[in-house]
Amino acid sequence: MKRLLLGNEALAQGGIDAGLSGVYAYPGTPSTEITEYIQKSKIAKSLGIHSTWSVNEKTAMEAALGMSYAGKRVMVAMKHVGLNVASDVFMNMAVSGINGGMVVVVADDPSMHSSQNEQDSRFYGKFAMVPILEPSNQQEAYNVMHYAFDLSENLKLPILVRMVTRLSHSRSGIILKERRAQNGIQLPVDTERFALIPAYAKKQFEKLVNKKSALIVSSENSKFNTLSLKKDKSVGIIACGIAYNYVMENISDNEEFFSVLKISQYPLPKTKIKELYKHCDKILIVEEGYPVVEELLHNYFDDDDKIRGKLSGDLPLTGELNPNNVGKALGFFQKNTKAMPEIVTSRPPQLCEGCGHTDLFNAINELIPEIGNKKVFGDIGCYALGALPPLNTINTLIDMGASITMAKGAADAGLENTIAIIGDSTFTHSGMTGLLDAVYENTPITVVISDNSAIAMTGTQDSTAVGRLKSICLGIGVDPEHVITMVPLKKNHDENVKILRKEIQYKGVSVIISQRPCVRLSRDKKEEIKQRIASLN
Repeated sequence: MKRLLLGNEALAQGGIDAGLSGVYAYPGTPSTEITEYIQKSKIAKSLGIHSTWSVNEKTAMEAALGMSYAGKRVMVAMKHVGLNVASDVFMNMAVSGINGGMVVVVADDPSMHSSQNEQDSRFYGKFAMVPILEPSNQQEAYNVMHYAFDLSENLKLPILVRMVTRLSHSRSGIILKERRAQNGIQLPVDTERFALIPAYAKKQFEKLVNKKSALIVSSENSKFNTLSLKKDKSVGIIACGIAYNYVMENISDNEEFFSVLKISQYPLPKTKIKELYKHCDKILIVEEGYPVVEELLHNYFDDDDKIRGKLSGDLPLTGELNPNNVGKALGFFQKNTKAMPEIVTSRPPQLCEGCGHTDLFNAINELIPEIGNKKVFGDIGCYALGALPPLNTINTLIDMGASITMAKGAADAGLENTIAIIGDSTFTHSGMTGLLDAVYENTPITVVISDNSAIAMTGTQDSTAVGRLKSICLGIGVDPEHVITMVPLKKNHDENVKILRKEIQYKGVSVIISQRPCVRLSRDKKEEIKQRIASLN
């Protein structure tokens, strides 16, 4: 059977067919389609595969570890910066090990199409000392899931699968395998390893370190790592993950002349690398993301001239790779070519027409002359576009939840009239603890929760915050007189400016819930949200 699937969808289908019992995730481009595919899959529903969105990546990974503890096969999916949020449990579950197979899928975003940075998740895998798999195409993204779950259960370790934007969001025909049955519940024989008090953790960490040789053997024998030595010895190529495709696009007509080591499983297969190194005069490392392999090989061989790649300037250090810059590094495009004329001027992203965020920003902007510039701390979500012209409202955007804590820190420094703007889903993801810090000290900040009743930036997935924001804020300890709800509409502009002015002048913690459903939600969805809010109030 063959199906046309995105890379993310192929990986998700691979998980279903490999005996998956649950996927835990928080939406984040470019990883979102993995969970959405499973949520929409009739097969997944018939198999009872758990696929509800989690509040954040940390809770997702901890819940996934709980399902693994019960003996089931489980996947957790997130974007690269989401792994920062989940790094606490990720590092420690490498020490405890797993029970049922557990695969951690992280989608990196080179060129920062919708992210704050270009970080390379392979560093996390190396840091945690767990195997890393990096598919080079959609078929491998599907196949790698069967292999990853088997490897996870064999080594008793979580497996990190690294995707990148281009692979996640491009389609190809996929040949499907026979579906494997789900695991039954089977608790671990030894539960001490999951109780990481120092006495147990020391033993477990020693076991983890001692698995290094087994991981290297697995990588050397992996069907995803292939070495092909050819007669031309001038250049040898090490191509990692999706970069292998860019290499093959350039050399396919002359494949018999180029020695290529394809790497899609880590730790690095040292034997294969040494064979290539001895065979060729120069080694070009082609890898998407940071020069992870290139740096390691400089350490292995201590040869600055023979090892080439991003550090040597042969390939760009930032942004995505593509067939053109790889071809140039291979020496195929030596002549200077004319730059393509700019036919269409690039246009920055904008908030949707009629978006409630816009009406909120317009109200805040009217107060800027009164409260002063550079005092609006923003957060991660589609409302982050308020940092761009023509609004220019937001001054900072760092990470999920940082709006509240940065506003607090600025207020602690003596800055008056600080405002934090955070979305409903981001608030439940990472904002609640920051608000608790502010309440504990009664810090004079105004927190504006721009509630559009959805995780809008990634496709309007359900938000766990719907109907609960006021209760959460009251439960955290915000004074009930200073938990205010307003509706961001043009007709309410003057009233909303008054509300904002009054709360900004209050010398304590105030929360304004700016509540209006996302314009992209369907009429039926808006009605469903309205009923849900009514049932909770």
